[in-house]
Amino acid sequence: MGRVSVAPVEIERPETREAPMSVPEPDVPWVTVVHNDPVNLMSYVTYVFQSYFGYPKDKAHRLMLDVHHKGRAIVSSGSREEMERDVQAMHGYGLWATLQQER
Repeated sequence: MGRVSVAPVEIERPETREAPMSVPEPDVPWVTVVHNDPVNLMSYVTYVFQSYFGYPKDKAHRLMLDVHHKGRAIVSSGSREEMERDVQAMHGYGLWATLQQER
């Protein structure tokens, strides 16, 4: 004998204006974050930022200094798919990178 399930006619939902924390907000961009590591030279990190992102030397150097001194830097922003591609590229260069949704 099978189970019989009766769905409720109405579902009570709390009235709240905030979206649940686990649901990404579509209008909030995603970012690629590069983290400091004890392996890569500062000059190499600058080179990667120039080569992959096409940043001018000054901007690439400034981002590298953020990585070195602050432990991390946001190096790009955009859609989740674009940031996943950038994170994979950074991994390909041997850098430690993650993506997150900017708040």
